[in-house]
Amino acid sequence: MEYRQLGATGVRVSELCLGTMTFGREADEAAACAIVDRFFEAGGNFVDTANNYGDPPGRSESILGDVLSGRRDQVVLATKVRFATGDGVNDRGLSRRHIRLQCDASLRRLGTDWIDLYQVHSWDPTCPLEETLSALDDLVRDGKVRYVGASNFAGWQLAKALGVAAVHGWEPFVSLQPTYSLVTRDIERELLPLCRADGIAVMPYGPLAGGLLSGKYHQDEAPAPDTRAGGDEITRRGMAFRMTEHGFSIARVVETVADAAGRTPSQVALNWVLTRAGVTAPILGVRTTEQLDDNLGAVGWRLDPEHEALLDEASRITLGYPHNFHTWMAELGI
Repeated sequence: MEYRQLGATGVRVSELCLGTMTFGREADEAAACAIVDRFFEAGGNFVDTANNYGDPPGRSESILGDVLSGRRDQVVLATKVRFATGDGVNDRGLSRRHIRLQCDASLRRLGTDWIDLYQVHSWDPTCPLEETLSALDDLVRDGKVRYVGASNFAGWQLAKALGVAAVHGWEPFVSLQPTYSLVTRDIERELLPLCRADGIAVMPYGPLAGGLLSGKYHQDEAPAPDTRAGGDEITRRGMAFRMTEHGFSIARVVETVADAAGRTPSQVALNWVLTRAGVTAPILGVRTTEQLDDNLGAVGWRLDPEHEALLDEASRITLGYPHNFHTWMAELGI
C-alpha cells in the first residue's frame, strides 16, 4: 500500500483508511481484531471511528481500543464528535461542554492519551462556530488532539470555518470526510475544488455507495434484512438516495467494466475514487476479512482510460450555475 500526506500536515497515511462503523454492531471483537490485523499486514496505518458508532454508542471505540492495545503508535487514529451519545438534552452537538466531555470519553474508550485526528461529524446549527473551533483549538493545545477535521460540511460551511480559524489563529481543519462515489459525485461542485486549493485531505466514506456498487443489490429484488438497504430506518434512508434508477444504471456499468478488467465491482468502484485528484484515502467499511481482502485489491493498479471514460460518462453530474457560467466565459476567452 502506498502512503499520502494527510493534507497540509507532515503526517503520512495509507491510501486506504479502515472505517470501523461495523465494529460493535455487525462485527464483534474477534472479527474486528482479525480485520485490523489484516489491514496492518497489508500496510494500512489509518483507522477511523466515531463516538456514536456501535451498539451501544461508543462500543466501536472500546473494541478498537482493545484491538490496538500495545500497538497504538502504529496507527493514525481518527474519531468524531457531534451526534447523540445519550438521551440528555446536552448529549449531542458541538458545544464546548459536549466536545470536551466526549473527547475525554473517547480517549478512555480508545485507551490512548491522544487522538491523531478529531473530527466534527457534521455542522451544528445550534452552536456558534466560534465556540466549536475554540474548543477544538483548546484540545490541541492540551495535547489531547493532534489535528482537527470536519465531516458532512457544505462548501460554504467549510470555507467559513477555515476563515474563522485563520482570523483567530486557531487550529484549522486539515481534513474533510464527505460521501463520494460514482453514485454520489456532488462534492465535485464545491467541496473537492476547495480542498484541493487549500491542501485539505479528503477521506471519502461510502465509496461503494453503501454496497450498491459491490453488486450486493439488484433493482428487481428486495434487499436482504441484514443489509443497510434492508436495515433500520436510518440506514434505509441513507440508501434511498443511492438506490435510484440512475444508481442502478451506474452499478451495471461498474459490473461491465469489472468483467472486462478482470476485477471485482468493488475493486473497480474503489479504484475510481482512489485515483480522483484531491482524494487522500477512501474509507473502507467492512464486516469480514473476506470483504477487506476484496477491497484491498483496489490498490496497485489503475483503470484503463477507456474503462475510466465509461465510468465517468455513466456517473457524470451537472455542475450547474455558476460553474457552467465560468466554463462558458473561459471558452469565450472572457
